[in-house]
Amino acid sequence: MEQGRARRWLAGRLADPARQRNGAEAARPEAVPPELAAEAVRRHLPVVTPQEAAAQMQAVTDDLTGLGELAGPARTPGVTDVLVDGSGTIWTDGLEGLQATGQRVEAGDARRLAVRLLAQGGRRLDEGQPFGDAQVTGARVHAILPPLAAGGTQISIRLAAPEPPGLGSLARGWPHGEIWLTALQHLVQSRANLLISGATGSGKTTLLSALLAEVPADERIITVEDTRELRPRHGHVVSLQARSGNAEGTGGVPLSELVRQALRMRPDRLIVGECRGSEVADFLAAMNTGHRGAAGTLHANSAADVPARLFAMGALAGLGAEALALQASSAVDAVLHLGRTDGGRHPVELAVVDRSGPREGTFRVVPAWTLAGGALMPGPGRDLLEAQSGATGRRGRGRHVLGS
Repeated sequence: MEQGRARRWLAGRLADPARQRNGAEAARPEAVPPELAAEAVRRHLPVVTPQEAAAQMQAVTDDLTGLGELAGPARTPGVTDVLVDGSGTIWTDGLEGLQATGQRVEAGDARRLAVRLLAQGGRRLDEGQPFGDAQVTGARVHAILPPLAAGGTQISIRLAAPEPPGLGSLARGWPHGEIWLTALQHLVQSRANLLISGATGSGKTTLLSALLAEVPADERIITVEDTRELRPRHGHVVSLQARSGNAEGTGGVPLSELVRQALRMRPDRLIVGECRGSEVADFLAAMNTGHRGAAGTLHANSAADVPARLFAMGALAGLGAEALALQASSAVDAVLHLGRTDGGRHPVELAVVDRSGPREGTFRVVPAWTLAGGALMPGPGRDLLEAQSGATGRRGRGRHVLGS
């Protein structure tokens, strides 16, 4: 009860019009002044030691603008995901795998937390829009309400790494990391158009951020995402994020529109965070208009299944199979597939688009490297990689670099 009073007092101070007139960043959830949190604790919570005061300040801030009852599990070293199931049980995923924490959130509290978190990210969550996702305090939050979710409110939080790892750092933890590192650096340097595939949680976004950090400093990267997750360590990144509609269903800006807008913003590298719908048509069209070095992620079971996924997404955009095949076979250079095994999250297959056969109505990839039973097996696509290893310049000038 005391913590509730402290939270309400702090919320009132953050919403004080006088503070807003003075330029205080009250609307920013991450900008809770420590002195206000300390004053809320002093006024309303009994504390004895400085350590207790600091803990209470953190708890009040978490409850008002952070992850609430999920903040503690989220701070556990090695945790990458925090989940709340229909019974309110809190789970974590990470280095130790999926585990129940033994903590629970009451049904009403879970719903209020989900609504508040999405509202902080500019998204609505109610009976009219019972699911959604948003970026909140550096984490990607997804929530879905009953009755769509059986039992109770489901919350899924994907935590951002404290500092995005570099490509070399990632490769040191991969099986046959040196070979993968060399191949991926070549793809970036030769401005290949790359698709990264894999299941949810396989590390697609983490790897894409690391690849973008390898882009030369004098190039301009424009990222397009439904919810912002990419945080490449690069000096010139423009981030665009889609927007859902309001209660009347207006005002939404889809990924496909942002891809078209990005083309007018002088990109050196156009990046689509996740292709999962009709935006794939605009993305493929962009890669066919001289925008080399593009990249995107998508869900697929293997590199060989990526063409089928593209055909399915192309159908959502009204593209027939033959039109999609012509666009994709000309636009995409390579597909990198990631897997999640007992050894962690790492590449398991690199495939190259085959342009040696008949072009009309076909789109196929051939393996260059495949991880099988711990051994890295070369495939016919490796020759396409090596044939171009010294034949491209920094910007490529629109040339296909992997088997033209």
